[in-house]
Amino acid sequence: MELAELVARRPFPAAGLLIGLTRRCPLSCAHCSTGSGLFTRQEPDAGQLERFVGSFTAENRPDVVMLTGGEPLLLPALAERLSTLARNAGSRTALLSGMFFARGGARPGSRSGAYRGRRRRPIPPAILRAIRSVDHFSASLDVHHEREVPRADVFRALHLVREEGVAVSLHLTGTGGSDPYLADLTRAVDKEFGGRVPCLVNEVRPFGRAASWARAARTGPDSAAASPCPMAAWPVVAFDGRVVACCNQDTVDRRPVPPHLDLGHVAEDDWATVRSRALESPVLRMLRTVGPTHLAARYGSGPRPGSYCDGCRALGGDEAVVAGAQAVAGGAAGALLDMTAAMRGSREGAQGIVRRHGCAVYAPLVVAGGPAVPETDGRDLR
Repeated sequence: MELAELVARRPFPAAGLLIGLTRRCPLSCAHCSTGSGLFTRQEPDAGQLERFVGSFTAENRPDVVMLTGGEPLLLPALAERLSTLARNAGSRTALLSGMFFARGGARPGSRSGAYRGRRRRPIPPAILRAIRSVDHFSASLDVHHEREVPRADVFRALHLVREEGVAVSLHLTGTGGSDPYLADLTRAVDKEFGGRVPCLVNEVRPFGRAASWARAARTGPDSAAASPCPMAAWPVVAFDGRVVACCNQDTVDRRPVPPHLDLGHVAEDDWATVRSRALESPVLRMLRTVGPTHLAARYGSGPRPGSYCDGCRALGGDEAVVAGAQAVAGGAAGALLDMTAAMRGSREGAQGIVRRHGCAVYAPLVVAGGPAVPETDGRDLR
């Protein structure tokens, strides 16, 4: 499964499931959205996760299961078991790693393919088995990760994973289209892999450890205009086993979960129940179709203070919004609205999705062998 296939499924409700295996991570990156750390031991019960993923059937399963963290490869046996269970039901699986296991594998001081052909440190067996069990492996790399795991080590490990026949990609993060580090890094990736390794490039958001220093998200939408939220499409299993209808980290971490975004718990519910709640909720359908700002302006007390996501979280206690959503998006008509919005959101393919929600300048890189990114010379081309 290539990166572009995974990203292209993002607008479709319940087409994917995100599972945070643990909040523990041996790295301490300054921009970490989850605030992960070596001694942060919040994680769902492994048995409950296996039972939940084991409830997938060939007729009722997510298309894609994404295993993340923290660092999911600190629990390689669990990652392998979950991936195997999901794939047995017909789901495809992906795993995102911070690459802690790659440290020290390349010749000291090397930053490119100069180390290839030399003796290469193997990937630890348990971690390699977990990687072999997934359909797609993605590595995080940015200025913060690279302070702890040099890019030469990441590149070396990705070569080894590709040799195993597993599709790979890079998740890169920077401060925007004018970030000189991103320009340098994407050139290095292209030189190292010849355009054969796609990249998903995002901008640092003010969540987790970046909350105190990262710039705010883009300007919020006009309340008079519809601004659908595809981030309410894929359920997320949080670090306490609660299943949330949104991947915004502040929402995933919030307790209690706003009622309109609470899909259940892996200790009590199976996938069919969670999927039904995600697909049939009139409020979630409206969020995916017109967005929270427009929904509040039309049926509630008007725009709320704070960000786009703050306004969404406030909707759960607004009975007028719930009633308005039910009137418009209940039943078969609401299901049709939902699917229409998903089709519209996916019309431009993976590149269009990244242009809207990632770093637009680098959207072409989401497709392996796609068009080259123009030289920015430090200019933001958006």
